[in-house]
Amino acid sequence: MTPGKSAETTRPARRRLTVDRRREELMAAALELFGARDPEDVSIDDVASAAGASRALVYHYFGGKQELYVAALRSAALQLESRLQAQGGGRALDELAAGLQRYFDFVEEHAAGFAALLRGGPANRTGEVGEIVDGVRLRLTRLVQKQMGVEEAGPALRTTLRSWIACVEAAGLDWLEHRDVDRPALERMLVDQMVALLGVAAAHDPGVARLVERLA
Repeated sequence: MTPGKSAETTRPARRRLTVDRRREELMAAALELFGARDPEDVSIDDVASAAGASRALVYHYFGGKQELYVAALRSAALQLESRLQAQGGGRALDELAAGLQRYFDFVEEHAAGFAALLRGGPANRTGEVGEIVDGVRLRLTRLVQKQMGVEEAGPALRTTLRSWIACVEAAGLDWLEHRDVDRPALERMLVDQMVALLGVAAAHDPGVARLVERLA
């Protein structure tokens, strides 16, 4: 040790972060863990260690694991929704393709957040967590309706759109797991799936049939 310098003065200075920045770091670390493991298998200590923070600090900002889990998922949901804002000005199917590209940009750039948002089955979809996930799906459904020029979806179209969104979510998770399909090819396939689903619905609902004619 250099003469005249104490251990305290030679220790690396601890980073000073704003409250918002520290919260963001803790949520980012939590998303990485929740995206890779079931929430029940992630502890506050795990999050603190991954974020390079103390256990007490995590409790200070979030109160407990459930509060942290909800905050992290809400952060991921807001990031995803910000990517999906309608651009406008193009054909409905072109707008749909552009929206899918932005969706998969998020999937690729924020894999942990996407996986955490959609991970687990119905048992994990109650309360605030369920509201967050269902809220994303509802806004995505409304966005697609807007792109198609539909104010109110009837039963056949509503079922079709919800089924397609489930396909998109499953495709995103599958792509993250395997990555054995080129992204552009996957996105084109999902647009084709939408067209196919609309074709099936058109055979059962005259309103959807008119929509398909307009889109074509």
